[in-house]
Amino acid sequence: MTNSGAIIIGATGGIGGALVEKLSSDGNFESVVGLSRHSVPAINILDESSIAAAANHVRLSGISPELIIVATGILHKDGRGPEKSLRELDADWMIENYRLNAVAPALIAKHFLPLMPRTGRTRFAALSARVGSITDNRLGGWHSYRASKAALNMLIRNLSIEWQRKNPEAIIVGLHPGTVETGLSAPFKGNPEHERFTPTKAAGQLLDVLQGLETGDSGQVFAYDGRLIAP
Repeated sequence: MTNSGAIIIGATGGIGGALVEKLSSDGNFESVVGLSRHSVPAINILDESSIAAAANHVRLSGISPELIIVATGILHKDGRGPEKSLRELDADWMIENYRLNAVAPALIAKHFLPLMPRTGRTRFAALSARVGSITDNRLGGWHSYRASKAALNMLIRNLSIEWQRKNPEAIIVGLHPGTVETGLSAPFKGNPEHERFTPTKAAGQLLDVLQGLETGDSGQVFAYDGRLIAP
């Protein structure tokens, strides 16, 4: 016997944790599962065997997830952050951006999408970023982060096309949460350009966007205010 569920991957992050809290308090799902390096089961998104094991645990638990959100990603780490010029490009840092921002969500989709029902409305989303838009890029810079999020956006499109053949009502999208008061954005607090949101506010906005989407929106990227982000 299965029960409806929501799964948040990256549940110990600011947005991920807020999503778990919001979904749990709303009571729209029989089960809300938050997965992270510290959950049971633990999940290491850089290790495909760990991703597969976590997915199998969910399957054996009888949860049929109608909502999955990948709330993971990297912008800075150990003193490294977005590059301001070509002089700062570093192969290892570029690869780490791709592994966490594009490869990991793709592998999560590989193992978790098959757990979702093949009929009825389902939603799979991964946190992306407006700076991953090629059309919208006016400032340049942030090479590794921009490129990795652009790669994620292409993967979202690919997944949506393939999965529509399995469930025509499935919605697979990228979500831009805006600037959220988390550790990810902490080094950039001095930038007044964008409005800042608490994780709780951001979680509510993202869930509202997902709730309002139709099947024709699948494969695209949407901002926290519901606006479509150009490819």
